[in-house]
Amino acid sequence: MEATGAGSGFVSFIPLILIFVVFYFLLIRPQQKQAKAHQQFLNELKNGNKVITKGGILGTITGLTDTVVTLEIAQDVRVKVSRSAIAGPESSNVVAAPAKAGG
Repeated sequence: MEATGAGSGFVSFIPLILIFVVFYFLLIRPQQKQAKAHQQFLNELKNGNKVITKGGILGTITGLTDTVVTLEIAQDVRVKVSRSAIAGPESSNVVAAPAKAGG
């Protein structure tokens, strides 16, 4: 009888194991790939790149250090942001403003 008790204990963990496997392939692994791609993008930043920050500021990179990026957001207007605050390239995140409703 003890053998069946140990066997049924393992069988009861199979759904839990399957749930973990599904979470890994649907959530964890894609998130790791996305984080790796974003880190590679941050490492490849250079002057002249047009980017968007996580706060939504669009700008052109005019200066870089290991931790700080200087963005020109308008003519002769520059801001310094943390390199980690860069969300991605400008073109991939910009959404056109919706047209105004007639009135």
